[in-house]
Amino acid sequence: MQQTNLIISESDFIRLMATQPPPDLRAELERAIVVPNDLMQAGIVTMGSRVRYAESATGHSREVEIVFPDEADPALGKVSVFAPVGAALIGLSVGQAIDWDFPGSSRRLTVVEVIQPAAGDYKTPQH
Repeated sequence: MQQTNLIISESDFIRLMATQPPPDLRAELERAIVVPNDLMQAGIVTMGSRVRYAESATGHSREVEIVFPDEADPALGKVSVFAPVGAALIGLSVGQAIDWDFPGSSRRLTVVEVIQPAAGDYKTPQH
């Protein structure tokens, strides 16, 4: 992994840390810049964001929605924040790239576009 400035909303940080994230994601969250919810910029990947990213080695582009593990549905493009690509993208902003270890390889991902959910559309699962 490469050191990249990650920005995460206060509510996402609290909820994600409460889920006992995997060690790699936890380490990323612990070094992230935590920002009050009302100061989050639209171009930053948050929970519920739709993210279009490109893989540097292949140029392959994909769009996914970053969700909590119990909402993941790959057929609908909903990727868990615990999955390698979800953990890699959370907290990045448009134009940022990160080198991330995936099972069997390392990939460089670049955020191309972030689409935030409409106010009130994304509800954090209640546990």
